[in-house]
Amino acid sequence: MNKPTIQKPEPVQVIKQRRDHALEQLVGGVPYIQFLGIKFERRGDELTAILPFQDMLIGNPALPALHGGATAAFMETAAIIELSWAMLWDQMEAGDELAAKPAFPKTIDFTVDYLRSGLPRDAYARARVNRSGRRYASVHVEAWQDNRSRLFAQATGHFLMPPRDG
Repeated sequence: MNKPTIQKPEPVQVIKQRRDHALEQLVGGVPYIQFLGIKFERRGDELTAILPFQDMLIGNPALPALHGGATAAFMETAAIIELSWAMLWDQMEAGDELAAKPAFPKTIDFTVDYLRSGLPRDAYARARVNRSGRRYASVHVEAWQDNRSRLFAQATGHFLMPPRDG
């Protein structure tokens, strides 16, 4: 009598390495992300974008305050990477190799609410996908610096989704 074979689950280290590698592939191919110095911290399926402070990000040296364009670019990047991450999650978890350069969603519109001046220090952002269909997605982003409950900006974006394979 043959015993059914039980598949052993993958070691946690292998899963973490696969996820980290996928995130590196996603972020590594975008020169603007490197120019701004944006990093992404991953906890499970949750991403936090980090914009390390640099003098070049100051828009008003009299205050000093982060430039609104740098803030908006940071938040839009967080939204696009979160959408792409969510889109690739099932494929990645199945152990499939990701395409060398995945197609990114295209921005339809992106509205930023500047709630207070961004201070000359590191900034953090998290994006939440409100809706993601075959053709369209809606994302909300919150940005803070020292205290997550004291946002300095929030944004809502709508995106055209790239065609999915299969």
